[in-house]
Amino acid sequence: MPRRTPPSPGAAARCALLLIDVINDLEFDDGAALLRYARPMARKLAAFKQRARAAGVPVIYVNDNFGRWRSDFRALVRHCLHDRVCGAPIARLLQPQAADYFVLKPRHSGFYCTALEVLLGFLQTRVVILTGLAGDNCVLFTAHDAYMRGFRVVVPRDCVASVTQAGNRGALVHVARYLKADTRASDVIRFEELMEPTQVVNGASTLYEPTEGELSARP
Repeated sequence: MPRRTPPSPGAAARCALLLIDVINDLEFDDGAALLRYARPMARKLAAFKQRARAAGVPVIYVNDNFGRWRSDFRALVRHCLHDRVCGAPIARLLQPQAADYFVLKPRHSGFYCTALEVLLGFLQTRVVILTGLAGDNCVLFTAHDAYMRGFRVVVPRDCVASVTQAGNRGALVHVARYLKADTRASDVIRFEELMEPTQVVNGASTLYEPTEGELSARP
């Protein structure tokens, strides 16, 4: 069978934008608490996603199947949009578009028992931008697995949300310190920089890395 050519737009992109568990009914004990922080996050992420698409960055929805083993991603989208669920406002803000990719995951990490790594390889991705829910859970698990697979990790701090601010803050500090993740706000991240080959000056990458002062001062 002939080898397929990576599709456009976003073909051979160095970076990809992952939206983790944003299609989510939030119908669980902490769902209302998470919605409180997810609403402002989703508005930031919607604008960030629009910029990503304009820059030719592929968008991948990495979503839990929530134990619905006979379902699929489109059915989950319909459920979250139309069934009067807690997470409907987030689903409306971040509704997938026809050109977006999607991967269903059975557990916390987007890489565990999924085709995500194969898809990222197909897109020739080297930098993963992780966003969504929850910052201290599925985003964190996915960030660790991405780092262990050699991807450069970016987690825009205003594009992730958790049940508590403390949990979200702790996760951001963790990924910045231990995974060398770029956790700047979405409005200062430039896709063209992430899509350039990483340059090394005096043994250090020229891509952003936080200082100790920034780590301790993060909100």
